[in-house]
Formats: sequence, C-alpha cells, structure tokens
Amino acid sequence: MKSFSARSLLFALCVLIGIMLSLGGRVAYAEGVSGKSSVTKVTAKSKVKASARKEVRKKRVVRASSKRAKKRSSVRRRAAVPVSAARVQGLNKVADPLRLGSSVAFVVDQDTNEVLFSKNEAAVLPIASITKLMTGLIINDAALDLDETIKITSEDIDRVKGSSSRLRVGTTLTRGEALHLALMSSENRAANALARTFPGGEAAFVANMNAKAALLGMHETIYVDPTGLSSKNQSSARDLAVLVNVAYERPLLRELSTAESYSVLSGRRRLEYRNSNSLVRNDSWEIGLQKTGYIREAGRCLVMQVSIAQRNLIMVFLDSNGKYTRLADAKRIRKWLESEEQKAKQAANQSPKHG
Repeated sequence: MKSFSARSLLFALCVLIGIMLSLGGRVAYAEGVSGKSSVTKVTAKSKVKASARKEVRKKRVVRASSKRAKKRSSVRRRAAVPVSAARVQGLNKVADPLRLGSSVAFVVDQDTNEVLFSKNEAAVLPIASITKLMTGLIINDAALDLDETIKITSEDIDRVKGSSSRLRVGTTLTRGEALHLALMSSENRAANALARTFPGGEAAFVANMNAKAALLGMHETIYVDPTGLSSKNQSSARDLAVLVNVAYERPLLRELSTAESYSVLSGRRRLEYRNSNSLVRNDSWEIGLQKTGYIREAGRCLVMQVSIAQRNLIMVFLDSNGKYTRLADAKRIRKWLESEEQKAKQAANQSPKHG
C-alpha cells in the first residue's frame, strides 16, 4: 500500500512538472511572438515617417524648382520687352536745362519759326500714332464724302501689335466718324478703315502719305501704314513740327483732334470715347491741334499747337518716359516760357525811358 502511494505520488509529481514545462514554453513562445509584433509595428511606423519626410523633401524641391522656373521666365519676358529706339541710341541720357523726361523735345514759334527749345530734334525715330495726323491730312485734302458709310472688317484688326478695339468687325460708321475717332482717341481700326476704303486701297493711301511728306519738305519722314502701329513709321521732331503747322491750317483737323469726347453707335451699343490728351479738358490750356501716340519702340509721344505767353507755339515730345511725362514736360515748357515772358516785362519796365 505504501509502495503504491509512493509510486502514485512520484507519477503525479512528474505529470505536474511536465505540465509546468509545457506552460512555460507556451508563455515564452507568446512573449517571443509579442516581441516580434512590437518590433514589426515600430519598423512600419518608421517607414511611414521616412516616407512622409521624403515626400515633404520632394515637394520642397518641386516648389523651389517652380520658383526658379518662374524667375527665369520673368527674366526672359523682361528681356523680350523691346526698348525704345531713342533709348537704344542713348538719347534719354542727353541733359537739358529743364530736366525733361522726354528723350526728344522741340518747341518753335509758329509765326516766326524761332526755335525756343530743342533737344535731339534731328533724331529720326518711330512716331507711333502721331502718324494719324498725316492720315487725317490725306483724308481732309482728298475731299472725300465724310457722310459716306464705311464698315469695319477683319482687315482692320491689328495684326502687328495685337491691340484691342471697341469697334467690332461689322460696325458701320461714316467716314467723318472714323476720322473723328482716329484723331481724337487714336482708334486704330478706324484709321485703318479710312485707308482701306480710300480710292486705290491702303497701298495707294500710304503712297499718298509719303508723297505729301515729300511735298511738305519732311525729308526725314517715312510711312508704312496709316495707324502708326509699325515702328517703321518714322520721323524727326523738326519734320513733325512742319506737319503740325500744316494740319493746323485745316479747321476740320483742329476741331476733331481737340474735341473732349465723342460717341458712335456700334450695333445697338453707343460707344463713348474720350480724348487721349487730358490737357484738352483743362481750361487753362489753349490747344489748337494735338495728337498723342504710343508703341514700345516709340515711347509716349505728343505734338500740339498751343498758345502760351501770347505766342502761338508748336510743341513736339518723343519717347517720354512714363504715362504722364509728356504732359508734365509740356507743363514745364509752359512754366518756363511764362517765366521768361515775366522777366522780359520786368526788364522792359526797369529800363530807362528816353525822349
């Protein structure tokens, strides 16, 4: 009985030891698996973070590359902008006593031909829409019917500079209306339509422009179109002063070029236009005739017949640097002339009287 009990106890002890060993192995295995799982999770998180950092770096590189590309593009665009012909020649660096912003300035007494102010007046340069003054002179002197209706067509669209116009293709207006818009507001389609509907067409019209220039002694002047959009339309300040003087003799050109505003019908719309020269709306200025112009190659230009200090004058400004510089230069010239007149009066009053 005792022997059986000892054997039973030994057997039970062995079973218990086996169970414990079995449980220990399972726990160790579970702990090993758990450890591996934790390591796997940490590794996965690290990979995600690394991928995110890589993506951020990639975006930064793309942004930086985009900025550099934009900067290069901007530089190319700036480099592509043409410089005015006067600045290419360095005319803007020529000093003058009034410190004008225009590269070219010329002021002459209309009655005596006395030159009162000159700066680079002989330079032959693009003249932009000052061209339209000759366009108006040709139409006026041809004595065409100003009440005749002409139509704006696709041929009048600006193919040179790509400028826009409020006169849509198909718009009909009289020749007189087209002339008014061309001189007052520098309307390119109106000016082109005037030349296109001229007897013989635009080629004949431009030939007439050049013939008229030669007849007037404007030997430094050439025209290739009626609008001035081409930089090949060129002249000097001296020649333009001659043109202003002759155009001033035509009452119609005086009236149309100095009108403050005008309106025309385009289909069912009424289009309101204003003079491109704001000085005509200033009552302190006596302007008998004027024309403005601008393309990049010419800069901002202005010609005028004005009365200042009891004198009839012709003013020419070419390649003005800035939108309002040509007007500011005209004001400087006026102030200077009025000041000179005042000095002359004072000197006359102070001089001893004889007799």
